[in-house]
Formats: sequence, C-alpha cells, structure tokens
Amino acid sequence: MQQNAEQTRIILELLNSVERNGSESQRSRASDFGIAVGLVNAYIKYCVKKGYVKVKHFPARRYSYLLTPKGFAEKSRLTMAHLSNSLAFFRQARTDCAAMFAVAESRGWKSVILVGATEVAEISMLCAIEKGVRIAGIVTSELTDKTFVGFPLFDSLKAVPFEFDGIVVTDIKRAAEACQEAQSMFGKERVLIPSLLNVVTHPREARR
Repeated sequence: MQQNAEQTRIILELLNSVERNGSESQRSRASDFGIAVGLVNAYIKYCVKKGYVKVKHFPARRYSYLLTPKGFAEKSRLTMAHLSNSLAFFRQARTDCAAMFAVAESRGWKSVILVGATEVAEISMLCAIEKGVRIAGIVTSELTDKTFVGFPLFDSLKAVPFEFDGIVVTDIKRAAEACQEAQSMFGKERVLIPSLLNVVTHPREARR
C-alpha cells in the first residue's frame, strides 16, 4: 500500500485505537475515523499483514487486537512524522499569512472577513493582530455555533451585515471555490489567499 497523508492518518489512528482498546468494534472505529466499516477492515488486514497488529480469537466469532513491538515502533514513527508535517504546515502558513496581512496593511485595510473556519484562519488571526488589521467575522458553510474563537460566524458572504475592506480565504477544503466566489462578488483586488492553498487566481469582474 503506497501511503498518502490520509492513509497515514488512518493507520496512525488505528494503531492508537488498538493500543487503547483492542476489543473496540470496527463500527465504532469507523465512526471515530470518519470512514466506512469495510475500509477499517481493510486497514486492519494491512496492519496484521505488516506485523503491526496481532489478532486474538474468542468464541462466537469475537476478535481482539494487540499492538506488536513492531506496531509500537511504527506508531512512534508515524506520530513523529505527523508532528513534523504539522510543524512544517504551521511554519508555511505563518509565513504566507504574514505576507498576506503585510499586503492588507499596505492597502490600508482596517477590517477583513475570513472565509473558512480552519487552522489557517487561526494563524491568520495572529498575523492580523501584528499588522493592526481587525477580523470582522468568519464565513463558513459548516455552522455549528455562532462564533469561532470569539469571532462571529456567517453562512455566506452575502449574510455579512456590515462593511469590510477585504476578504482572506482560509478554507482548506474548498479554497479554489471560495476564492472564485469572493472574487466574483467583490473583485480580485479585495481578495487575498495564502499561497500554501495552491489556488491560481484570475481577474474577475466585480459585481459590487
């Protein structure tokens, strides 16, 4: 199995799960990991084949799983790799957001709306404070509360009831779509996006 970031995450979560409770049901694991039960079974078989996990059989077709010494070593390796990737992501996001808010400051922006309640939004908040730019609110399609880190949430840009100077796209999953929507509504010159989100922007005619 050639592992990508998502596969690595699932394997690490599976090894942690087995270490905590080897008798936990696959359905429960699937719910925790956010994947299908069949996929959990496939990853269990992979980990058994690699020697990371050992199977214990009980009557009535019940199973329990144990982490092997090789499994402990792999869990430690994946944990360190995850932490390293997270740190690299933070550093890149910090650099990109600092550059973005330097542009916002040079344009005389006093307030911005963030599009996306994500880790990038949290890093943007820190950079905004350093440049004296106020975060007026956050737009997110996944409203689960009225605020995010103390800032008001809105379900769309149209729902924002007050004026603001610019928009900063911080949505990781739908960055290109969010950027295109913001540009179409307010014009390219009022939208900033960190380079780590890998969105190629194009000029669009403002509607407002």
